[in-house]
Amino acid sequence: MDSIEKNLLEQVADIHSVPEGAYNIRSNGELAGRNTTANIDIVTKEDKPGIDIIIKPGTKNESVHIPVVLSQSGLKDMVYNDFYIGENAEVTIVAGCGIHNCGVDTSEHDGIHTFYIKKGAKVKYIEKHYGEGDGEGKRILNPTTVIHVEEDAAFEMDSVQIKGVDSTVRDTEADLAAGASLVIHEKIMTHGSQLAETNFKVDMNGEGSSANVISRSVAKGKSKQVFSSIINGNNACSGHTECDAIIMDGSSVTAVPQLTANNIDAALIHEAAIGKIAGDQLNKLMTLGLTEAEAEEQIINGFLK
Repeated sequence: MDSIEKNLLEQVADIHSVPEGAYNIRSNGELAGRNTTANIDIVTKEDKPGIDIIIKPGTKNESVHIPVVLSQSGLKDMVYNDFYIGENAEVTIVAGCGIHNCGVDTSEHDGIHTFYIKKGAKVKYIEKHYGEGDGEGKRILNPTTVIHVEEDAAFEMDSVQIKGVDSTVRDTEADLAAGASLVIHEKIMTHGSQLAETNFKVDMNGEGSSANVISRSVAKGKSKQVFSSIINGNNACSGHTECDAIIMDGSSVTAVPQLTANNIDAALIHEAAIGKIAGDQLNKLMTLGLTEAEAEEQIINGFLK
């Protein structure tokens, strides 16, 4: 891999050298490297582009990295990745995509990740998206995540996109069995004329299931963001969704919450707040010697931390 692709790997997966444990690295639509372990197998699909990641029951304290990088202008890449997490396994999965586009044609990566999480398993899923390059070609990322969580299993997802992506539609769907839990933290920053749309849909089907979906975003320039969340409580369960956004310049942010309780013991909460940076916050930091731009940057960094 060249220096551009190596930098992309650092940005989306914190990979500075060959990662420990299992990994599958995809570069410009082709396999660039793979390693499996005794407990984690990675198999190339035969009927469509993508891989199956199979984690044995009882696996503990292991990780798997599956980053994707694109450095060819005009390349459109599509993958279907399925994750099979065995009973009582505990694993960290690091995904993400980085696009470097210095050409005039659109570069795009679309990924559909489907998780089958067996009883009692715990998954930490980290997904970062990043774009760079001084060409006129667009950088487009459209991730779809489908999560099936069985009894007493847990899925935690950290999703980050803070630079360089011109357009993104991020769809996440989950269904939870009895005692299952879902926690999602999303961080997004847009600028210029970028577009970012996020759609969450969670069905809490099992008794005692829970979901906590939190999105924090910053919109600059003339960018546009839409946050949509659908939380369905179909049993005795608890659900919470929260959207906090800072709006700047001539940008636009829309929050569209929907809560549906189909059981008398479903407890559902939605919170949304959209606003500009408070003047007193800026003034306080500027009295410490920061310029207005530096003060704004400090506030945004703290907000997205």
